[in-house]
Amino acid sequence: MKLETKRLILRSIEERDRKDLIENISNLNVSRYLLVVPHPYTDADADFWIKHCAEEAGKKPRKSYELAIELKSEGRVIGGVGFTKVDLFQEKAEIGYWLGEKYWRQGIMSEALEKMLDFAFNELNLRRIEAGTFAENLASQRLLEKFGFRKEGIKRQGYRAKATGRIHDDVLYGLLREEYLQK
Repeated sequence: MKLETKRLILRSIEERDRKDLIENISNLNVSRYLLVVPHPYTDADADFWIKHCAEEAGKKPRKSYELAIELKSEGRVIGGVGFTKVDLFQEKAEIGYWLGEKYWRQGIMSEALEKMLDFAFNELNLRRIEAGTFAENLASQRLLEKFGFRKEGIKRQGYRAKATGRIHDDVLYGLLREEYLQK
C-alpha cells in the first residue's frame, strides 16, 4: 500500500527500513509517549515490528494499516502512522502516529494525518476515527484538535508507557466523518 503527499510517501514498512526505524524511535523523547514501544529500541524490536506489519497487511479483511512515513527529499523513513482496530462493520478505527524528533514542528505529521484521514473516510468509508494520547502529550492533542477531533473523555491512569514504565492518563478523542467533511 502506498499513499503520497507533496513531501511524503506513506507506505508499507519494509525490511530496508530497519536502520531508520531504530535511529528515529530509539530517542526517548519520541518513545516516551508511545504505548508499546520499548526503550532502548533494538534490532529485535525492529524485526518484530517489520514482521508484524507484514503479517497484518496480508490479512483479509485488514484490521490495521501501519505505514512508514518516508520523506521524499531524503528517501528515508522518519516516522510512522497507522490505523489499528479497523472494524468495517462498525465503520471505525483508531489512529496512531510518531515522528523522529529531528522532524518535529515542520508540518510533516499534519501532512501525513490529512492523507490518512482522507483515506479513512473516502476509501475505507469509515464513519469514526478514534485516538488516544497521554495527558502530557500536548503537541499530539493540538494536532488532533487541528483536524477537528473532539476530546471525549479521560481514562484516569489508563496506560503504562513501555519505554518509561510511567503510568499516564489517556485522553480520548474522536472524529466523525461529517465533522471531517465539513472542514
